[in-house]
Amino acid sequence: MEAIAEGTQQPRLVLANKISLLTHPDVQAMEKVALKSDILNSIKAHNMAPLYETLAASSVLHLDPNLLDSMRACNNEELTKLDEKIRDAEENLVESEVREAHLAKALYFIKISDKVKALDQLKLTESKTVALGLKMDLVFYTLQLGFFYMDFDLISKSIDKANKLFEEGGDWERKNRLKVYEGLFCLSTRDFKKAASLFLDSISTLTTHELFPYETFILYALSLSIEFLLRKRSLMRLKS
Repeated sequence: MEAIAEGTQQPRLVLANKISLLTHPDVQAMEKVALKSDILNSIKAHNMAPLYETLAASSVLHLDPNLLDSMRACNNEELTKLDEKIRDAEENLVESEVREAHLAKALYFIKISDKVKALDQLKLTESKTVALGLKMDLVFYTLQLGFFYMDFDLISKSIDKANKLFEEGGDWERKNRLKVYEGLFCLSTRDFKKAASLFLDSISTLTTHELFPYETFILYALSLSIEFLLRKRSLMRLKS
């Protein structure tokens, strides 16, 4: 998967937002034309055949069989190279390099939006992972998949898994990242009180720029806090 500059939102999550807007009834037709073009360009640029097939099947995009075949060919070529690297690592290299080869394949499945194969490959990579911090990184990849597809069950289970891992230890930076991921989940599921608390807890040390820009995080944190305080004030008035 291509390197992401520090402080830059994950392009796949930007793409997920555009897909969400494209299917939203309140977005204007002209804006949807531009969104559709952006989405298709992103899919072509990264040979995202599985995502293209899914969007075409749901009539979000028009299916071009030649384009799909071309992207599948590119996917198969890249996966053949990744499998060769895994084979070489298993035969000639140490365990850490075997793990990295498997991780590279998982990240490629994530890149092309093959959710099922990405999750399977992440599990296989986890079986070859010893360090707690590296196991946590795999959970973050899974969480990003969950947010891309808005799979709340996957997100919830991954957050629970991360918290259990942190019972064994874990560094401050990853714990702080998890708070933001959990806060975004709470926001998505309308648990505004908990989302506000988690966001405010992380506001001075934000490192999860892959989820959203810093300005967006501040907007979420302040808006949620104000909303919670207004609701609390209203309840106090009702009781008095």
